[in-house]
Amino acid sequence: MPKNVFKIGIMTREDYKQRSIAIAKGEYVPQSNEPKIWFESLQSMAQVLNSENQRLLQLIIDKHPQSLRELEELSGRSTSNLSRTLKTMANYGIIELEKNKRQVVPRVKASDFQVEFGLKRHAH
Repeated sequence: MPKNVFKIGIMTREDYKQRSIAIAKGEYVPQSNEPKIWFESLQSMAQVLNSENQRLLQLIIDKHPQSLRELEELSGRSTSNLSRTLKTMANYGIIELEKNKRQVVPRVKASDFQVEFGLKRHAH
């Protein structure tokens, strides 16, 4: 199976907001090679993709849990911690929480990442 490498961009919240407004107004069209996942700092990226959460992603890939309860048992993480982490990762597009009957099944969408950032300020 070919790897799907997700590009991660680092951009301040204000710059991201300006970018989103420009896209909505049709003033800017994102290029296909631009990052798909955006964090406002390296610290926020590190919080979401820390080693514990990377192990969680690998566990989902390896074991294919069919419910959050099963993932909870496999990971040994508490319900509230696991739920918060999965919701955050879903918001960034790293995982998908697929509803299947009465269960929620976690699916990894992004497992390989390339980080892009620079020190230059974006023009306003």
